Amino acid sequence: MPVHMQSQVRRVTFNQECLARLARAILSDVGEASAELSILFVGDQRMRGLNRRYRGKDRTTDVLAFPMRGVPHSSSHLLGDVVIAVPTAARQAKQGHRSMDEELTVLLVHGILHLCGYDHERSETEARRMYRRERMILRSISRLSTRANRMCHVSHSMNH
Repeated sequence: MPVHMQSQVRRVTFNQECLARLARAILSDVGEASAELSILFVGDQRMRGLNRRYRGKDRTTDVLAFPMRGVPHSSSHLLGDVVIAVPTAARQAKQGHRSMDEELTVLLVHGILHLCGYDHERSETEARRMYRRERMILRSISRLSTRANRMCHVSHSMNH
């Protein structure tokens, strides 16, 4: 099924085809190979507005997930929307000594797991369960990209 991608961030460009392939690999890993997914890349101001409106938290965050399963009038194949704040992702990548590719991959996995019902804020047990699942998926993706000798390339021209 399709992975729809849209960026509202002008100063960062993504290899959308590669990120779509990555998203499909994650969906396959979580047993949702036929699901439809929407990914939106936004700035911190837009993310802060979404976080305030939907979670009551007046600050930006790295990733939000909006599940669509069970919502009246939505397609049964539509898993939901993952929204990623690109400036926050860039800061986290720098702080964690990771590439932007790695950070976006981690956030994509995290968002998709939220769409599948995982919730690290529910309990410590659920947080451990979600963390373990994230690590398993990231290892699986790493093996796939190593075997295929393909890494996503995200070029960015952010001023630090």
